Amino acid sequence: MARFKNSATATARRRNGTIRTYRAALDFINSATDYEKQSRVGYNVTNFSLTRMQRLLKGLGDPHKRLRSVHIAGTKGKGSTATMLAHMLQGSGYVVGLYTSPHLIDIRERISVNGHMISEADLTRIIVKIAPVVKRLAKDSPTFFEIMTAAAFLYFVSKKVDIAVIETGLGGRLDSTNVIKPAACGITSISFDHMAQLGPTLDKIAEEKAGIFKSGVTVISAPQPSEVKRVLRRMALRTGAQLRFAGEDIEFSYRFESSRAVGPHTRVCLTTPISRFEHLHVPLLGEHQAINCGVALGLVDALKEKGFRIDDQKAIEGLAKVRLPGRMEIISEDPRVLVDGAHNAASVEALMRAIGQNIPYDSMVLIFGCQADKDIMGMLHQIQYGADKVIFAPTSSPRSADPEDLAARFVEISGKMAQVAGNAAEAIDIASHAVDRDDLICVTGSFYLVGQVKQLINKRNGRRR
Repeated sequence: MARFKNSATATARRRNGTIRTYRAALDFINSATDYEKQSRVGYNVTNFSLTRMQRLLKGLGDPHKRLRSVHIAGTKGKGSTATMLAHMLQGSGYVVGLYTSPHLIDIRERISVNGHMISEADLTRIIVKIAPVVKRLAKDSPTFFEIMTAAAFLYFVSKKVDIAVIETGLGGRLDSTNVIKPAACGITSISFDHMAQLGPTLDKIAEEKAGIFKSGVTVISAPQPSEVKRVLRRMALRTGAQLRFAGEDIEFSYRFESSRAVGPHTRVCLTTPISRFEHLHVPLLGEHQAINCGVALGLVDALKEKGFRIDDQKAIEGLAKVRLPGRMEIISEDPRVLVDGAHNAASVEALMRAIGQNIPYDSMVLIFGCQADKDIMGMLHQIQYGADKVIFAPTSSPRSADPEDLAARFVEISGKMAQVAGNAAEAIDIASHAVDRDDLICVTGSFYLVGQVKQLINKRNGRRR
């Protein structure tokens, strides 16, 4: 009975706008509409409303207008690019805010300053400020992502960051982050993803991503397919943005190599009239990360043009410290488990290639789960080329694809056998019994699944210790 009363009291406090604990702050955030967890989301100005976001920010004193920022959009590699750029700026002595999504385990991963995620106390304090404004906007209530974005802006202002590196969520044009006027923009590799929302062709997807272009702002783009280039160039002309492609407008190259001291890795070179980065060791594995690093280096160069004082050597030292959870991350050695949040066909293809180049193994057991609205057939085609055994599992999201359906499709296109697990824990158990010391378990297809597996492995390792 006492437990019921406490629960009822907590609910009443939330309704009245009183937030006194971190748990209450989380409950408030999670009570908002969360399109990341919905399977069918209309991509329109009602669901993704910049006007609503601007009203929320106005009620908070427009914190975004007090920030210098870099804005990064694209299909894959946004988080990696943003993190590499943030580390290089931090290495040069700047106080750097970083806003990324999604998170793997803890919602606070999304908001960090100089590599330290926001504390529970600070997030609670900021949500206390946001809650009354959200309540006043009840007729058109802000979403989960809008609240988190506003919280990031408020936190960065309170920490007096010199610059904030902001990753978009979905798309770009209607994304909640697209209220900022950045010092520079980055566009990572564009491929097929979120087609139901952004459009069925690369042209449509590219146009939505290019919605972050602003007049007079330099945009650094990764190398892109020809149809994407055409769209980005057209959008740059329309908006007055200054578009530069790595490898064309900026001298950029990379190569894969292996040495006894470092092992397999990729090195990049980028040269402009004011920057010269030669044979830099990319801290993240895979050729795709070399391309992301090229965009980050191009953004460093663009910021120099805007007056940022960046010491190249210190930036390089900052780059060397990059470690990014959930991207080609080995989370266990016995058994050996690698996790990666690849969640579209191009990302899975890059992952399979990167594993082949960088991770020695005899046999690979792949645990795969994805969201139902993804390019499922494209991803299944790619995993058949790297995996010796595949176990399909559900993700923790309501949007999860049915593992039985995934297995049936995979068997049909590959002719290979597949197993189905009822959950992530069962999938890990099956895989663990199927591998020897020199084998590899790879978990991919969804950040939700990767986050689940990381939590499971952390608990098991904790019990062993």
